[in-house]
Amino acid sequence: MADFDIVSKYLMHHYPDDFTRFALGRDDVEGAEVIDPEQLTVEARQTDSLLRVRLGSEAVLVHTEFQAADSTQPPMARRMVGYIGRAVEQYGLPVVSSVIYLRSEAGRRDPGHYLQDRPGQRILIEYQVIRLSELDGQRILKSGPVGLLPFAPLMRPTGRPADWLQTCVREVQAQPLDRATCSQATLVVAFKPIVSPACRC
Repeated sequence: MADFDIVSKYLMHHYPDDFTRFALGRDDVEGAEVIDPEQLTVEARQTDSLLRVRLGSEAVLVHTEFQAADSTQPPMARRMVGYIGRAVEQYGLPVVSSVIYLRSEAGRRDPGHYLQDRPGQRILIEYQVIRLSELDGQRILKSGPVGLLPFAPLMRPTGRPADWLQTCVREVQAQPLDRATCSQATLVVAFKPIVSPACRC
């Protein structure tokens, strides 16, 4: 899982505007600034990505966690409470949080919220659950932000997984050849074991 985290964090930190627009479903995102995740470390837990952005006239934090598998110890909802609570405590800004599940089987039981429902002490923390396998990969390949292209192989394929991965690699390699794009082609291949472990492409 560490390899997937490295790739995901690399993309998030090099294309923060792309990910913020994707996670929030909004285009009015400006000035995404990466915040050092070490600032939110407690007991060896740190956020995968924390960005300070402007949404319209409001400054907010956009927090994203990448998961290749289900989190059980502790469950993802409890982890998110910790991350969100520490971000609010440290920065005093509204927090918009998402968990992006990389594997198709992961996150199916993630409720997208933590609820403590005690009389007089109700706590509700909500976050967005994004399962890449449920998204239209072809749409991202054809018109998605460049920062999301390496994630297309993890999205809903248009055919057999091995053929889909080859299509994704070709599409990324067809992008204008700058340093970032060349790196993305490599990153697409890095996700290959998630998409199809037996694929020899």
